[in-house]
Amino acid sequence: MPDDAHADLLELAKEIAIEAGEAVLDVYDKGEFDAYQKDDESPVTSADYLANDIINKRLQAATPDIPILSEENKHASLEERKHWPRYWLIDPIDGTQEFIARSGDFAVNIALIENNEPTIGVIFWPPGQSLYYAQKGKGAFKSSPDGDHPISVRKLDDPKNSVVMIAISRRQSREKVLSRMCAKRVYQTLPLGSCSLKACFIAEGKADVFMRIGITGEWDTGASQCIVSEAGGSIAAANFEPLTYNQRHSLENPDFVVMGDQRVPWQDVVQYDDFVNPHQH
Repeated sequence: MPDDAHADLLELAKEIAIEAGEAVLDVYDKGEFDAYQKDDESPVTSADYLANDIINKRLQAATPDIPILSEENKHASLEERKHWPRYWLIDPIDGTQEFIARSGDFAVNIALIENNEPTIGVIFWPPGQSLYYAQKGKGAFKSSPDGDHPISVRKLDDPKNSVVMIAISRRQSREKVLSRMCAKRVYQTLPLGSCSLKACFIAEGKADVFMRIGITGEWDTGASQCIVSEAGGSIAAANFEPLTYNQRHSLENPDFVVMGDQRVPWQDVVQYDDFVNPHQH
């Protein structure tokens, strides 16, 4: 696909993410929504469905030839998906639990996957009025009330000894996180909500690493991976193998790690001993 076509799709995704995010923010501000529990016991709300409806309708109208894979849609089988040269990968609200808890840490995620790789990533954080976006090979950017500017991961003064900032969940034990890190380093922690916001904070240099242990879907990392990679960082499974997209029957991710400065010996810093890969089961 030519660069100008990608640029048009990026602009479309940005516009739709903002539209869906503003609709979600209106619901959030009013506090008027219904919450449900899915079969896997994860939460979902009427705001998730509202955002999903907006995103699906806009994408289907503008790009009817590009399939959509959303967390809140019925998922096509691998037999059907494997023939897709490209598709939209959507998480209407990443951080539904944070939305319900009213922490403000939730975001709208839209990615374009081509040949099993994220090539466009858009993440809109409605309460922060911040839009993070990237196109493969074109860099990563943030648009906010302060303006529109490129972003990049933080370069540590000394990759082997500098203090490392870890983004952690608001509901995660700091001690448990630190127990998975090399004891020879010095760490600070930054509590945040959704996976994608932690990734965005690493992409713009506010944190250096984030570890996710537990069930997530490919829609939780697609947009983030494009943005973090274009900002100079990386996302990988917690055993440091690459994440995959649309290559397996399961759409679950393995445990994964988001890393900033690539000069840091992350395999020595992050020490997982309970790595879970759902694709092995």
